[in-house]
Amino acid sequence: MPDSWDKDVYPEPPRRTPAPSPQTSLPNPITYLTKAFDFLVDRPVTLVRDFIERQHAKNRCYYYHRQFRRVPDITECEEKDVLCMFEAEMQWRRDYKVDQEIVNIIQERMQACQQREGESYKQNCANELEQFARVSKAYQDRYHDLGAHCSARKCLAKQKQRMLAEREAAKEAAAA
Repeated sequence: MPDSWDKDVYPEPPRRTPAPSPQTSLPNPITYLTKAFDFLVDRPVTLVRDFIERQHAKNRCYYYHRQFRRVPDITECEEKDVLCMFEAEMQWRRDYKVDQEIVNIIQERMQACQQREGESYKQNCANELEQFARVSKAYQDRYHDLGAHCSARKCLAKQKQRMLAEREAAKEAAAA
């Protein structure tokens, strides 16, 4: 402080301020409550959680990369083998979903190319258009007209009918 200051407005601070004593005669109950909570609730929960996390780290399983083993087709199942038929049906349904996604991805690529190229998409997107035509034709040949309750058996029956029709067409073409 400067030497010339108004002592009435700014009184001189005391030279030695006594420090507050942290020790009291009574113990603080909050300290005991926090320690009790830590020992009774927090530590057991933390230990159990750490144990579970260690177990999960050992057995890491990624469901989005799950790979199913290929099972026999429904044509390879015995007549009374219900389990084999069920597995073949589930395999067919997975294949059906995969084929749907393949068609969707090819269609999105074609639409992106059409959007990007504008008016001249027929020239510049010929590969995408041809690929989409092949994929959608194969999808239609396999899954078209199966109805809402499609199954591996219906698909197999449709494939059989298509093969018979192709055989008849080949015989007629050979005769002509």
